[in-house]
Amino acid sequence: MSGRSMRVRGPSRPRVTTGDAGDDARLVAGAAARDRQMFAELYHRHLDSVFARLTRMIGPVPERDDLIQHIFLDVHRALPRFRGDAAFSTFLHRIVVNVACEHLERRRRARTQPIDEEQLDTLIDPADSPENRARQRQELARAWRRLESLSPKRRVAFVLVVIEGLALHEAAALAGGSPDAVKQRVVEARRDLARSRAEDEAHDEAPTGGRGRQRRRDPRGEGP
Repeated sequence: MSGRSMRVRGPSRPRVTTGDAGDDARLVAGAAARDRQMFAELYHRHLDSVFARLTRMIGPVPERDDLIQHIFLDVHRALPRFRGDAAFSTFLHRIVVNVACEHLERRRRARTQPIDEEQLDTLIDPADSPENRARQRQELARAWRRLESLSPKRRVAFVLVVIEGLALHEAAALAGGSPDAVKQRVVEARRDLARSRAEDEAHDEAPTGGRGRQRRRDPRGEGP
């Protein structure tokens, strides 16, 4: 399938079709045989869930749409090797998690902060009052900044278990490792986030000028 036909346009949540696992099996078989129409149907059926999960993991960043294309190209290449040992959705979202982790690791090494107000506006109800939108934008900016303090593995585990509410064994099936390993990552993520929140609060309470201003430590250099 060409890049043009697979392109995600704009920041809004895409429209998808629905179907059951039996439909997935039929479409996967056709797509694995390089039937372009079957793959297009599979793509549109699962686009919304990929869009939503990737956004929760990496944020509403400009490169998100390019990463979605990368995910589905990886799926397209891997389909001939898919043997149905797990559900197609599990196979797909393992790729989503892998792509998200790789992107977060690149971002961590570059020490970039990709979230800006324009991107955060895509997560805020445009019908809200200007005051509420400004408050939500500030709260979201802090939340994303705290998530940026986590290592990729801890961040992904936290998103899957705490934000999405997956069971440990479900998160482990997507993120790799045992349920106990995922649980430990969540524990460590909670600890790191609590520390980041405490630093935010100390920063807010510190005097704004002179020696009283506290210098915030960047925790992203810590272990996985």
